[in-house]
Amino acid sequence: MYRTHNCGALRMEHVGQEVTLSGWVQTVRDKGFMMWIDLRDRYGVTQLLFNEEVSSKELLEAARSVGREFVIKITGKVIERSSKNDKIPTGNIEIEVSQFEILNASQTPPFTIEDESDGGDDLRMKYRYLDIRRNPVKEKLMFRSKLALETRKHLIGTDFVEIETPFLIKSTPEGARDFVVPSRMNPGQFYALPQSPQTFKQILMVGGMDKYFQIVKCFRDEDLRADRQPEFTQIDCEMAFVTQEDILNTFEGLTKHLFKTMLDMDMEDFPRMDYDEAMSRYGSDKPDIRFGMEFVELTEEAKGKGFPVFDDAEMVVGICAPGQASEYSNKDIKKLTEWMQRPQIGVKGMINVKYNADGTIKSSVDKFYDEAQLKTWLAKFDAKPGDMLLILCGETDKTRKQLNELRLEMGNRMGLRDNSVFKPLWVVDFPLLEWDEDSNRFHAMHHPFTSPKKADVERMLNGDHETMKALRADAYDLVINGVEIGGGSIRIHDRALQEKNFKLLGFTDEEAEDQFGFLMGAFEYGAPPHGGIAFGFDRLCSVMNGTHSIRDFIAFPKNNQGRDVMIDAPSKIHDEQYDELYLKSTAAEKVVE
Repeated sequence: MYRTHNCGALRMEHVGQEVTLSGWVQTVRDKGFMMWIDLRDRYGVTQLLFNEEVSSKELLEAARSVGREFVIKITGKVIERSSKNDKIPTGNIEIEVSQFEILNASQTPPFTIEDESDGGDDLRMKYRYLDIRRNPVKEKLMFRSKLALETRKHLIGTDFVEIETPFLIKSTPEGARDFVVPSRMNPGQFYALPQSPQTFKQILMVGGMDKYFQIVKCFRDEDLRADRQPEFTQIDCEMAFVTQEDILNTFEGLTKHLFKTMLDMDMEDFPRMDYDEAMSRYGSDKPDIRFGMEFVELTEEAKGKGFPVFDDAEMVVGICAPGQASEYSNKDIKKLTEWMQRPQIGVKGMINVKYNADGTIKSSVDKFYDEAQLKTWLAKFDAKPGDMLLILCGETDKTRKQLNELRLEMGNRMGLRDNSVFKPLWVVDFPLLEWDEDSNRFHAMHHPFTSPKKADVERMLNGDHETMKALRADAYDLVINGVEIGGGSIRIHDRALQEKNFKLLGFTDEEAEDQFGFLMGAFEYGAPPHGGIAFGFDRLCSVMNGTHSIRDFIAFPKNNQGRDVMIDAPSKIHDEQYDELYLKSTAAEKVVE
């Protein structure tokens, strides 16, 4: 028997009992006549005591031979601890060791296995098996496990059926790049790993499954950042005979359930905002509504006063930072402006207006605007003494995006983005299509299977080019704290409408049939109205824990170059494999060189 209890189980009621524990050596403290070892496993830490008065010489020598992360087994008596530790659940007891066995030795780990480690990201990812022993990572993986269980319990309890869909599918040209897999049995042909199970879940609705879900791996070959990985997990769902309202209510219910069971938090009904309003008020289709500082347009008030920067701009717009007039010196504002001028954001300049606490007004455009005009601006922002206006100008879409970055940065600096506060929002009525000037064609705002709003179907089938730009999608995103948690839509279930959408997206009839003929064929056999949503499961985990990175919620994540540094993948394959797959190794070798 390796253990009678785990290292987090023992309490005062166990005093006097003989127990056996196994685990990893956390720390060793040797005072000569007395020695203590902290023994750790997944469940907690228990202190072991070795005392010259009761421990044999051989036992002490064995204990003194261990180092950090040795795996050991001990047997001993539970006693009351003389110097108690109220920071751990087992802090009132310790084990007076009578038997000691080294199960496996360990090299000195390359970083400390503590809550606050001295290991950098790449080092910890290389030795991920050591990193997982740390409480912050262990607890995040356990949180993920419980969240998956609660998701399944709730959905199955509301008549959803969990169904697996294939991982080896057909490559499609829309969306991000596919990861492709060569087929040995079909020379020159390739599978793709799914970016989502989209077409399969629609086929399941045609098959009459009514309510489907799957906690599923998806794959996208795209550039990485903190909230992206080449392989990620979705809570993927689809329902038949539903409207947008049905779907929003169903998955708002799921979200409330998860926050209640995981965080003991009761959430109020989620507000809704259409896409155009979100862009106008926040410059983002995933606004963080934990704080204000909404956009105020000044185009009419600012233009025509001889300030060429504003006069030449399509839009003048700004935010009011409450109470910041005295917090920002000219030097501070210069640094903030330089932060906004970074290539990632790309503003050319920023105007500020300080409404000082004494009622005076000072701005960086005093030369062009008198006090009466600036007061008009302040009134439009509903500014109070002590507030500061920050104003940008330029092309409408670009300027809104830039101001969104400024708003979020000011929210961070002012401590308004509290990670213990959760503000959900449904963003609805997205544009159906986006026109791309470079490729001279439309792109789907969500994906090619999204239905237009019912009121826009006739215009989609018979409208002109400009009409198509105004089409609204029956689409929706769930946003929490400025992070897109999930997105979905009502789907097209009519072949003629789907064919029209493919044409608008630049598909020829032959391309559409080759890529999606199976789906359009299924529509001819009684496809029901249907729709669905997919939650980013890794992202939901991170938002619920108040963090920005999804890596620690994934057992074995990739780094920013898409590499698994622990197993050193991707890697070369053997020449025989190239031959088996009918690939030319010389092309790959040239790329590597």
